[in-house]
Amino acid sequence: MANTSAAAPKKQNRFVEYFKGVRTELKKVVWPTKKETQKYTMIVLVVCAAFALLFWLMDTGILVLLQGILNISM
Repeated sequence: MANTSAAAPKKQNRFVEYFKGVRTELKKVVWPTKKETQKYTMIVLVVCAAFALLFWLMDTGILVLLQGILNISM
């Protein structure tokens, strides 16, 4: 019969070692400052708005083209 009590500590030890490694790596992370976070957030919002506008214009243009080709009025 296999010794099952020896497997549990090894598994628990690997679990603990994993989280020790995670903690060590998180200490190496350089977190952005509040000012940098606000700046990057604004950049993301502006780019998203620009793409939304671009897609809306493209969609409207394609709709107008199709309406002209198919003689459909809305």
